[in-house]
Amino acid sequence: MADAETDRIYERAGFGATVKRGARPAVVVIDFSRGFTEPQFATGSELSAEVAATKALLDVARSAGHPVLFTTIAYDEGDAGTLAWLAKAPGLAILAAGSELVDIDPRLEPQPDEPIFVKKGASGFFGTELANELRAREIDTVVICGATTSGCVRASVVDSVQEGFPTLVVRECVGDRARDPHDANLFDIQAKYGDVIPLDDALAYLAAS
Repeated sequence: MADAETDRIYERAGFGATVKRGARPAVVVIDFSRGFTEPQFATGSELSAEVAATKALLDVARSAGHPVLFTTIAYDEGDAGTLAWLAKAPGLAILAAGSELVDIDPRLEPQPDEPIFVKKGASGFFGTELANELRAREIDTVVICGATTSGCVRASVVDSVQEGFPTLVVRECVGDRARDPHDANLFDIQAKYGDVIPLDDALAYLAAS
């Protein structure tokens, strides 16, 4: 979506430096729950390609011994009357705790030792122990996949950086309900928060770390 004038403005502002990658990465999968990855649900969309790409990434991460962590959104009875986000986006209330919609997509084959952080807001870091878990494991780079690019992925990337983690977003492993917000947010992430990288680069990095 960038053009020459946009590139000039962003370059002048000093955006777009390359993230320094560490030797102890972890993969954080944001909200690839059934309620987002299966289009028969009102909150879902067709993300089969993104899920398949993420599975390939997780296979390499697991083989290399890197941690894999998941987040999912789940709401309890009564949350609709107390949470401002649900007042703005009431459709998300169908992501009820204990329902099949909040289960991690089984195509990702989540393992028993891979933690799932339950959240009620957009960021995987807000109101959860995700940052503390990453620090406890001495993680120095966060690789993010998931949905949606313009919502929970973007919010999680911003908070990951604010928590002090160099952050990578794998382009083929994130998705959204519409193309324009997806592209716009990847552009902004690349400019200001993390590196948006192709899957083959991410696979090579995880395999070599």
